[in-house]
Amino acid sequence: MTSRGLFSWTVVVLTCQHKGSVYAFQRELEMRQQGGVFPPEALLLTVPDPQERIGSGGATLNALLVAAEHLSARAGYTVVTADVLDDAHILILHTGRDFPWDGCNRAFCWMPKQATEQCVEGPLCCLDMLLDCLSTKVCVGSPPGVWVCSTDMILSLPTAQEISWEGFSGVRVVSLPGDVSFATKHGVYLTDAAGGVCDIIYRGSEEKILSAALHDGKVPLVSGPVFFSRSVSEKLLQTHVTPPLDGCTYLGMDSGAPPLQISLFLDILLCLCSEPTETEFVNGERPGCSSPLGPQGAAVRSARAVLWRTLKGVSLSLVYIPDGQYDYLTISGKEHVRRLIQTGTEKQTLSHIQNLQCVNEGSRVINSVLEGDVCVAAGAVVQHCYLQGPVQVPSGCLLSGLDLSSSGRVQRMPLTSNIILQGRRVQLGELKLTVFTVFGANDDLEAHSDDAAGSFLSQTWAQFFNRTGIQPEELWGAESGACRCLLDARLFPVFVPKGGPVGLEGVSFLLGSSGSAESWRAAWRLSLREVLCLTDQQEELQWREKLFFSSGQRRAVDTLRGHTDHNLLPFIRAAVLGGQQGELLEALDSVASSSSDDLGVAARSLACIADVLGCLAGEGRGGLRSGPAANPSWSSAFRLLEQGKLADGVKELANQRVHWLNRPDLLVRAARHYEGAGQVLLRKAVMSAHKFVFIGQSEMPPMGEWQEVECPARLDLSGGWSDTPPIAFEHGGVVVNVAVKVDGKRPIGARVRRIPKPHLMLVSTSGPPDCCVTTETVCEVLADLEDYCQPNAPGALLKAVCVCSDVVCVSSPLSLEQQLLQRWGGGLELHSWSLLPHGSGLGTSSILAGAVLAGVYRCSGRSYDTSSLIHAVLYLEQILTTGGGWQDQVGGLVGGVKVARSHAALPLKVEVEQLSLPQDFLSALQERLLLIYTGKTRLARNLLQDVVRNWYSRLPLIVQNAEQLVSNAEDCARACTEGSLPALGACMNRYWQQKKAMAPGCEPAAVRTMMKALQPLTLGQSLAGAGGGGFLFILTQHANQEENVQQVLNNTQGLGDFSVHSVELDMEGITVLQQNAHKMLTN
Repeated sequence: MTSRGLFSWTVVVLTCQHKGSVYAFQRELEMRQQGGVFPPEALLLTVPDPQERIGSGGATLNALLVAAEHLSARAGYTVVTADVLDDAHILILHTGRDFPWDGCNRAFCWMPKQATEQCVEGPLCCLDMLLDCLSTKVCVGSPPGVWVCSTDMILSLPTAQEISWEGFSGVRVVSLPGDVSFATKHGVYLTDAAGGVCDIIYRGSEEKILSAALHDGKVPLVSGPVFFSRSVSEKLLQTHVTPPLDGCTYLGMDSGAPPLQISLFLDILLCLCSEPTETEFVNGERPGCSSPLGPQGAAVRSARAVLWRTLKGVSLSLVYIPDGQYDYLTISGKEHVRRLIQTGTEKQTLSHIQNLQCVNEGSRVINSVLEGDVCVAAGAVVQHCYLQGPVQVPSGCLLSGLDLSSSGRVQRMPLTSNIILQGRRVQLGELKLTVFTVFGANDDLEAHSDDAAGSFLSQTWAQFFNRTGIQPEELWGAESGACRCLLDARLFPVFVPKGGPVGLEGVSFLLGSSGSAESWRAAWRLSLREVLCLTDQQEELQWREKLFFSSGQRRAVDTLRGHTDHNLLPFIRAAVLGGQQGELLEALDSVASSSSDDLGVAARSLACIADVLGCLAGEGRGGLRSGPAANPSWSSAFRLLEQGKLADGVKELANQRVHWLNRPDLLVRAARHYEGAGQVLLRKAVMSAHKFVFIGQSEMPPMGEWQEVECPARLDLSGGWSDTPPIAFEHGGVVVNVAVKVDGKRPIGARVRRIPKPHLMLVSTSGPPDCCVTTETVCEVLADLEDYCQPNAPGALLKAVCVCSDVVCVSSPLSLEQQLLQRWGGGLELHSWSLLPHGSGLGTSSILAGAVLAGVYRCSGRSYDTSSLIHAVLYLEQILTTGGGWQDQVGGLVGGVKVARSHAALPLKVEVEQLSLPQDFLSALQERLLLIYTGKTRLARNLLQDVVRNWYSRLPLIVQNAEQLVSNAEDCARACTEGSLPALGACMNRYWQQKKAMAPGCEPAAVRTMMKALQPLTLGQSLAGAGGGGFLFILTQHANQEENVQQVLNNTQGLGDFSVHSVELDMEGITVLQQNAHKMLTN
């Protein structure tokens, strides 16, 4: 379930009738609290009934006492005090009686449905559905008090209910509509015109039930939720010291009080109704309640009299929800199978199915592992099973609780339609056993064997006795008057004294397959009622948990190897909370080390390991996930990955990992290094783009002749982030951008020439002319180039260009001087410049890399095309370890407006289509585009780390946003082709919203203020590039709005140092300046 809209419960109490259930159920509650279902400060209590058959009322009184006792102790009191109820919101949930079709009761019956927006992956049980309904739709806004509800039904409400609680005092019941035919076997409220409850009719005649009908023709069912206000809760609490009602509580039992059965509805609530008189209430016979005339008659009458004196006069009102639905979980097998089939829409829930085509639509597989050909027919359910095919599951069947060792027997079993076959874990004395039971879905468990409705496996009892030779006395004993119903028939072999546990062969005989009556008679046998009493619910839950983690781990492996967009974070969190991180880490190691032919899979696997480590550290503990990843302890593993030794590298990472698991800060640092290792593999995957770099030979220019290149900047109109690896090759990317001059100039350029001296002279200048910074680096030996892959090293970009363009080889045995003289006859002098501020968002570094590469290629007598430059830059940026996508170089190297695409495949290939646009549209576009420098420095690297991490996790929002980025880019290209400025502006606005969704935090407050101020003037606007600062570009509604924009911004407070710049479309892209003469250098 999701933690969205949590109700602030103070205490949640779950009652259970078996003391052996307490530990198992308490753990289930605590796991849900860790997963965000309950508030972290809520007190969770699992409370066993103090005696058998104390009724729902007795269980409520005992649960309230235990809750008040714990709150009193927490508040520092030494006795139970009602003062702790003043601000308490208490929820009491009753698990009720055993459920024949689920060993963990109705509350923990898994449904074939998953909650949306799950933070932690887990089952959706009836309990979870009820909690969600109560916490988000029913109890919202209620004052301090006690809510009581049974878990034996499913409530469905379309919306949150607007219940007025102002000044409320008393008791309120929530009711849902039902048909008269259903209500005759149930209970209904009889109400007056003001909504007060006059009477409760339980299993009444149709005529009596009809008297409760409302204006819609439905009757208000006794549907479960009951609210007791603070004052009434105190009255109920006082009963724990009032005989004989103290016999309902554990304190009364410990004090020697005789046990007493009290009904919540037909005792506690009935005395609040307006119609019954005291005599009718105290002395009345009521179905399902202790008789006032029976052996405990005096105690029953006395208890009712106490309730009357204590509670009479308290108002009881009804809230009727006409559009709600109420589904009571009856003991009908057929109804249970139907409910599972009709709930949800997916045929598999939290399962791993090897051959999905064998599972028909209209079937349900829940928390199971199916290997091989396990064919599940429409209308059949497989739940909590590990099966290996070939197995046929016919329509109407329910298979539950079967493990792998049962598969062989199931394969040979003559299953027909409408059979319920279950493995149940029980404790028989010191023995822990699995008992197998089998029924027909249409069997009536409570019908007497002599009744016409009595059957077993859809056969009459006479037919069954005749077929098997079994005698009735062998099932029910020879005592006269014994209840001879299916529920009490000792049909199921469990243990042979001299042979050990009985497996599925015991029920195979009952189905008419192998086995004999003699073998059946030789075994200890149990009835279903006895099996339910002996069920080891802790073992049942552990089996389900084991299957859940096993299937989840398999699904994670399939997700990675199958390149699917399934979000693995919820399962990773579940595995960590369940202590299963060791097995998950081993599985992820295996996927990573075996994916040398698909480094994208390996990189995502390492990112998932980083997520496991981050979850182990704990939310908000250990520091930020983004950070450095160059600790020497991990260098050996990184070196192996760089060398292409994937399996050895992953193994070394795992060896190092074990030393970083004992503190949150170490876990976070280890996670950073796993992300760093993933980046190594990601870079190697992207380097596959080098396949599309084609460099030819041409005449080498004379020594000293400058080869000068200029490039425009780029504005990304739509689709950015979809070009970023791994999104670009796992999902596919589409970007529309435009090449522009800023203030009439191409702001990016480079020039290169050969020089006689055999060294590399590297000069880079960045920033506007009035505040530019120039860095000069001279490389005399190869060691001077060793930091070419460190982005912050002096001259790193120019060094990387020299390495990637094969000017020099850093691993050559020849010295730098020897290489330069041998290949080029001397050294090279490289100058690069950008007139744009750092972090402009206009694609500077990638475009600059393309410009320098072009200059080097020309200077060294080599030819190229623009496509090769685009892919060469992509390769270079992986060498430089800056990462990033391909759209920047596309925008600056190719002129005009264009759409570029990459497909979801490796090697990564970028295809560019220049859009042929009407001249009047181009003119109008140029007159309306403006740039505003925000004065904020962009921190794109941090944004990039977060986006890549979220993409690897496949957060649903990120996956959806990637799809929308691509579709919006195609819409943007269409808007440009059609010459529609309003449509283009709409695409730009959508694009900005998509950027913010992809990288939250990319919109500084000052930028938000600026964009809001400019909105009346614009058709569209967006921060350039990744956002976070740099340049804002706008498309104005009218032409030539520079002065108006300047005036609006001048009149807006809190913007800081901004500046407005003109934009001119550049239709040429990268441009080589003509050389009229060359200038020789002197030594």
